[in-house]
Amino acid sequence: MLRRIAALLGFLLGLVGLALLVRSLPKDQSPALLTNALHTRDEPLRHNWRLVDGKYWQIVADQLEEVAETDRREGNRGVCAPGMIEVKGGMRVDPPGLGMFDMRSIEEQQKLACTKWINREYPERCASFDKQRWTEVAATYAVRGMHFCIDRYEYPNQKGAYPVIFVNYDEAESVCENEGKRLCNEDEWTFACEGEEALPYPYGFARDAEACVIDKKWRAFNTAAMHPRDGDAARGEMDRLWQGVPSGTQDRCKSPFGVYDMTGNVDEWTTSTRPGRVSILKGGYWGPVRTRCRPSTRSHDENHTFYQQGFRCCSDPGAIRPVGNAWSADPSVAPLPRELR
Repeated sequence: MLRRIAALLGFLLGLVGLALLVRSLPKDQSPALLTNALHTRDEPLRHNWRLVDGKYWQIVADQLEEVAETDRREGNRGVCAPGMIEVKGGMRVDPPGLGMFDMRSIEEQQKLACTKWINREYPERCASFDKQRWTEVAATYAVRGMHFCIDRYEYPNQKGAYPVIFVNYDEAESVCENEGKRLCNEDEWTFACEGEEALPYPYGFARDAEACVIDKKWRAFNTAAMHPRDGDAARGEMDRLWQGVPSGTQDRCKSPFGVYDMTGNVDEWTTSTRPGRVSILKGGYWGPVRTRCRPSTRSHDENHTFYQQGFRCCSDPGAIRPVGNAWSADPSVAPLPRELR
């Protein structure tokens, strides 16, 4: 009798746990999708993936544009190294000594200029901002001079290449240093995205899923499949979850300075300019998240890796030409996943 009671209690607890798990999913997710995420995939991969430096994942691209040709066409390299853009101007800055979610901040004041919300709950999405109202508010903030160089595209910073993903903060910082650059800080990234007008989106005031790769339907992920990250299961999970595009293929996903893909596609690591955690993510990814210039994700430490995280590099104006490149476009040099070795 006691065994039957124990078994019944175990069954009921299991049902409660499953109900809580389903309730924790976003509203548009179904139990069927969760089940699909947790089973081992047998179907062929949709993309040709390669392992970079034995750690990171990248889809092999069909066509890559030469960096020199891109520089010639874009015409905004300035004093920067090949593949980079010179960013110079006045950035609107927050008052000193702000706390988290301080209503005096540019980010919070910008939200008050939203005239049409897709959803107000975090991660809030605004369909359109009042241009006149925001321009008047932005003019009340102090200006700080900015001058730096930034990669035109997400790393590996070449038109037509897919972004490298599954990189943690320290690794992104090291890759940039190996190329004679540095990881962008959050202020540099923000200014390169929003320009001197402090635009909500790099392309203007109205959210546009046709301009940048944003607002794709969220897919439940299988955390267990992503570890070890260099395994065949991780590759399959990256393939199932991926909804991004090669860098530079969205012509209108371009900031006032000419920097591409700053919102959407993949999240990008930056270095914090505020007290607290040093590792900050900017831009959002292809999913239904904020994907605006100002917001920052400050909840992950430097060791965090995930399927939609990438980065780009910055440098000081007139810095020496990069001394090396940790990335190679040749898939023949990519290590095989450990299950295939």
